[in-house]
Amino acid sequence: MRRRKAPERKVLPDPKYHSELVSKFINGLMLEGKRSKAETIFYDTMNIIEQKLKKDPLEVFQKAMDNVSPLLEVRSRRVGGATYQVPVEVRDKRRRSLAIRWLVSYSRSRSEPTMAERLAAEMMAAFRGEGSAVKKREDTHKMAEANKAFAHFRW
Repeated sequence: MRRRKAPERKVLPDPKYHSELVSKFINGLMLEGKRSKAETIFYDTMNIIEQKLKKDPLEVFQKAMDNVSPLLEVRSRRVGGATYQVPVEVRDKRRRSLAIRWLVSYSRSRSEPTMAERLAAEMMAAFRGEGSAVKKREDTHKMAEANKAFAHFRW
């Protein structure tokens, strides 16, 4: 039997854009508790996006997050000694956290000189519907599509 569900902690909106999503993203970007460093990187990223695209950086960020968020994923399910990859819909909270994780991790693996530039490049690519993070989402969807036959094992 599982224990009770952990209570969800409220995240304070960030000071500049007054958005909880931005706060969550900054938390996902943060390493070793260095919040001010993560905030600096994020706000520098937004400035770079504003200069390059001449659009509202918050809108670009929102669209990039939407383009990276997966709708379906596969979950392993054991049925009678065999393990099946069962496609399931992704809950909103997990969808958001996966999008954040993928954007940050694929930004880190890019070759631009500073983290702000890497993140800006990955975000702009995601905004246009391309880039590694969007490819990850497409691969996740393909995997779910390929295992559609096992959808009846959903629990």
